[in-house]
Amino acid sequence: MDIGNLCSDKKPAAVNWIEGRGKSVVCEAIIKGDVVRKVLKTSVESLVELNMLKNLTGSAMAGALGGFNAHASNIVSAVYIATGQDPAQNIESSHCITMMEAVNDGNDLHISVTMPSIEVGTVGGGTQLASQSACLNLLGVKGASQESPGANSRRLATIVAGAVLAGELSLMSALAAGQLVKSHMKYNRSSKDVSKTSS
Repeated sequence: MDIGNLCSDKKPAAVNWIEGRGKSVVCEAIIKGDVVRKVLKTSVESLVELNMLKNLTGSAMAGALGGFNAHASNIVSAVYIATGQDPAQNIESSHCITMMEAVNDGNDLHISVTMPSIEVGTVGGGTQLASQSACLNLLGVKGASQESPGANSRRLATIVAGAVLAGELSLMSALAAGQLVKSHMKYNRSSKDVSKTSS
């Protein structure tokens, strides 16, 4: 038991960002320029600039502690609930820095997420609940690995990071293309005057 709270469990702490806690994962991908333009409806240049302004500069100005990303915590929370993890571990497990740069003569996008403290497990606790157990089974990480102890939790950590990378790419593309605001307006986020609603 850590009565001094230096363990920094379930708290935003620099020590988790610096030394890591649980599993440390870097996930990266190169997205072809054609995919950025045709599927994501934006440009490599726009994504790189937005990442610099929002995720890096904006987070630094806000004094973020391990939060140099668009919405890693949304993805981490969703995966944690689905796989029977402790949702409160989202605090340190969402420490993430998202990086984007133009590569291949500026034609393609290199995106990476660095997550130094993903805390996951594949045995015990909520992993034994029916739905969560089924989800772990679907991902191929249910229970303990018989061949290599810890392998399933390491693989689950990489799945978390991969999901975060996909979520970062999706949200940042929506922001860069102006689609996020349009969809919020279209799907009633601000079109209804709640002050005129009778109680």
